[in-house]
Amino acid sequence: MSALSQSNQQQSKPYDSGYAPVNGIDLYYEVYGEGSPIVLLHGAYMTIDMNWGQFIPELSKNRKVIAIELQGHGHTPFSDRKLSRATLARDVEGVMDHLNIDSADVVGYSFGGSVAYQFAIQSPGRLKKLVIISSTYKSSGWIPEVTDRFKQTKPEFFTNTPLKAAYEAVAPDKSKWTAFLEQMITSASTPFDLGDANISQISAPVLIIAGDNDGLDKIELIKTYQRLGGVLGTDLSAMPKSQLAIVPGQGHVSLIMQTATILGYLDGFLK
Repeated sequence: MSALSQSNQQQSKPYDSGYAPVNGIDLYYEVYGEGSPIVLLHGAYMTIDMNWGQFIPELSKNRKVIAIELQGHGHTPFSDRKLSRATLARDVEGVMDHLNIDSADVVGYSFGGSVAYQFAIQSPGRLKKLVIISSTYKSSGWIPEVTDRFKQTKPEFFTNTPLKAAYEAVAPDKSKWTAFLEQMITSASTPFDLGDANISQISAPVLIIAGDNDGLDKIELIKTYQRLGGVLGTDLSAMPKSQLAIVPGQGHVSLIMQTATILGYLDGFLK
């Protein structure tokens, strides 16, 4: 085994993991590396490893990486607690409290991205920089075909999928799978809007990464970028603090698999 392979193998194992008691539930987290903290929030139905397994070895070379599994996901037990982005964002803050982290960069993919937007709105003092990957802060940020698909989703659609296999590999109570799916499907099919005005109030720099065919309404995405201070002018004026990257030839799932591309954008933005 090469020194690089050994290094990556060591960094792919958390030096700390466990459960933080937050808002009536126990939330699972893993910590890797040392340095300025960065919090990772996964997509719907995913686990830390499934979403971030290829990213953590690189990020943890010079950052303290805190990866969280949201309510009902992965190692975090299922809960009948009402699922809301406001509560999930408070959970993230609770994990930071548990780990004595005052503020951090936050990266969210898909469902985790909407939670990250909510975190930026309600906990601005805890946020340094925000990265949103293939996500939106309101239902109308998706094209109609995607919102229709959310409404038509059934638990049986997940049978014999990698999502179910990843869940069963780590879930503390595998019998909660269907209840978890039903809770998440209800959330996905319920319209939400965190507020245009609230997004405009985000003072932290924001990097938005999207695939050109990932299901996001690109007109709404440009409006989001404008609300975050983007589209200010030309090379004759100062560059905006926020950034927008549209990755060509990528859908919603394939985008997050472009590890090198996304890491390149993160490296440039987070420095």
